[in-house]
Amino acid sequence: MKTVGAGVREIRVREASGAFRVIYLATLPDRVLVLHAFRKKTQATPRKDIDLAARRLREWKG
Repeated sequence: MKTVGAGVREIRVREASGAFRVIYLATLPDRVLVLHAFRKKTQATPRKDIDLAARRLREWKG
């Protein structure tokens, strides 16, 4: 997800109860940083969820 930041990826899960997304950063040597996880209700990822993940990444970077 280049819109969130460099190295940020997204896991997409679909099941009977709905569609889910996890936005994370896995380029760190010793951890995976989960920026946001949510249930999708529309086809496109809502801007508010992208903005939240980007804000959390900026805050983590300090």
